[in-house]
Amino acid sequence: MNRMQPRLIAVSARSDDDPLDPSAVAIVRPAPAIELSAASVTFGRGANSVPALRETTLRVPDGEFVALVGPSGCGKSTILRLVAGLVAPTTGVVVVGGREVAAKALRIGMAFQNPTMLPWMTIEQNIMLPLKIVEPFRSRYRQERKGAFRDKAHALLAQVGLTGFAAKFPWQLSGGMLQRANLCRALIHEPRLLLLDEPFGALDQFTREELWAILQDLWLAHRPTVLLVTHDLREAGFLANRICVMSARPGRIVDDGVVAFARPRSIAMTFEPDFVALNQRLRELIVDARAAVPEKT
Repeated sequence: MNRMQPRLIAVSARSDDDPLDPSAVAIVRPAPAIELSAASVTFGRGANSVPALRETTLRVPDGEFVALVGPSGCGKSTILRLVAGLVAPTTGVVVVGGREVAAKALRIGMAFQNPTMLPWMTIEQNIMLPLKIVEPFRSRYRQERKGAFRDKAHALLAQVGLTGFAAKFPWQLSGGMLQRANLCRALIHEPRLLLLDEPFGALDQFTREELWAILQDLWLAHRPTVLLVTHDLREAGFLANRICVMSARPGRIVDDGVVAFARPRSIAMTFEPDFVALNQRLRELIVDARAAVPEKT
């Protein structure tokens, strides 16, 4: 059997998926879903300032699944917050969906390590919350919350293996079940961009692996652009099309490569030599990143 090379392949300037008009003189490329141009973040001012992210450039095409890995405190979550518009860049520009993040040009879904479900609401009601807030669903919520929107929630629950749990309350579900419901809530309003910050970090290994497969299926079905922050290198290799390795704080991207394994991927594949070699290379990059002396900023 021919095995894929266990290396990260350098990202080329042009994707094979980029459209090319033969009659045009220049290559025409759509705006990326995410683009950071020399974006940096420093918290505080003067002597109390803390640089969290050095000037970072990152381009993520629409529909791509990118994982950010690196030492603790390297700025992975800071990049996520920049993209979500929760933090403003100190320098540089952050563009999402062709506009600066302040323009709110893109519907965003988010999922974190703790699935923050409202305990007084049923799972169905929790999942449908974004539909009460985000247009164009908000204006139709009262008319469709017991019809099309409920059907939409139940269809997502079925996709993650939670058929029959819509009327349950969060305290009646396990941690893994809550995180499945959390993914449903993140996708219910059809986001073009999904931001995931250690969504499976609090779960046991078997539950994590089960949810990796579920998330892969959801991504293959809906194809949102995904930016995943994780410390789990197997998780990054299983889920992502690209893996960006970051240096120690103040972080920057020191390696950006494509994961050359076909989909759908299986858990068994993660124990094969090529995948293990990929993980080992990532680990070595992170060890080097932790040991490196940060540049003065």
